Amino acid sequence: MSWFDAIILAIVQGLTEFLPISSSAHVRIVGELVGTADPGATFTAIIQIGTELAVLVYFWKDIVRIIRQWLGSLRGKVPRNDPDARMGWLIIIGSIPIVVLGVLLQDLIRDQFRSLWIIATTLVVFGIFLGIADVLGKREKQLDKLNMKDGLIYGFAQAMSLIPGVSRSGGTITAGRLMGYDRPSAARYAFLLAVPAVLGSGGYELYNALTETSEATAIAWGPTILATIIAFAVGWAVIKFLMKWIETRSFMPFVIYRIALGTLLFVLLAFGVIDPLSGTA
Repeated sequence: MSWFDAIILAIVQGLTEFLPISSSAHVRIVGELVGTADPGATFTAIIQIGTELAVLVYFWKDIVRIIRQWLGSLRGKVPRNDPDARMGWLIIIGSIPIVVLGVLLQDLIRDQFRSLWIIATTLVVFGIFLGIADVLGKREKQLDKLNMKDGLIYGFAQAMSLIPGVSRSGGTITAGRLMGYDRPSAARYAFLLAVPAVLGSGGYELYNALTETSEATAIAWGPTILATIIAFAVGWAVIKFLMKWIETRSFMPFVIYRIALGTLLFVLLAFGVIDPLSGTA
């Protein structure tokens, strides 16, 4: 992978990670179009560390407070029903589905799930789900109403993002809207819930790339590190934009974009312009 390709893919990653349009799908598609084919699950997971660091920076005060109160509840110094302590437990519980399914479906994630046919389908189908959820959602519940059942539903929705094209934020926001949470609350919890999952996945892929010879030779470390830094900077700007956007606007522009992109991808695949499995394992 060249430096230029890495920069392009990093910008794409940063722009799309937090919008409900699937960053992994866009990195996969753009990688195909710029000539690098599939940049791979390892490259994708590692540069996602950059965008997730943007979440840590943007929500730093919230995250520190949640961790402090959660640890305090373990030592009995903070009531277990404290809102931040509860949020800590809900993030842990909500992270279980993606951890379990990520381990069980690891081979599929690296291979069949990266087919452009699957990506085109999930872009359209889950775009429609997001549109329906955003229109029908009651828009009244906030995060202080979040309970264990809702936390698990959020978690399974996030786990769907193991399939490129679903979108981590899109899946969790869709679930949140269907359960009646307002847009800012659904988006905020989606970002917080993603922190352990993305850092864990990226750390795991980074460990594999460092310890397994076959993986290490497949990674261009200079471009990958630069891409991670760029993804962080762009991701931070996008979080700031999105949190402001959803205060007064709906997710419908993203729904239309997903359906249009998925449809275009179907056309390109049907006419043989691009190979659905080019570059995959």
